[in-house]
Amino acid sequence: MTTTYDRLIEILAKLHDAPADRFTPEATFADLDVDSLTMVDLSIRIERDLGVTVHDSELRPTLTLGSTAALIDAERAG
Repeated sequence: MTTTYDRLIEILAKLHDAPADRFTPEATFADLDVDSLTMVDLSIRIERDLGVTVHDSELRPTLTLGSTAALIDAERAG
């Protein structure tokens, strides 16, 4: 079974054209040099691929990838 975190990493790996092992749950978007345009693209892909609306304003540079997966899960739970 694929977790939300795994799906998030798949999306980020495609956006950054980087191997998935580059990402860790503790990494922040700032650590990964994710800019505001990429945050918008990430928000769109989360909605399209995971069926959850997470506004790019919720995806702050200091948010970790693990916390982002938890945010997505919380939105799903609703």
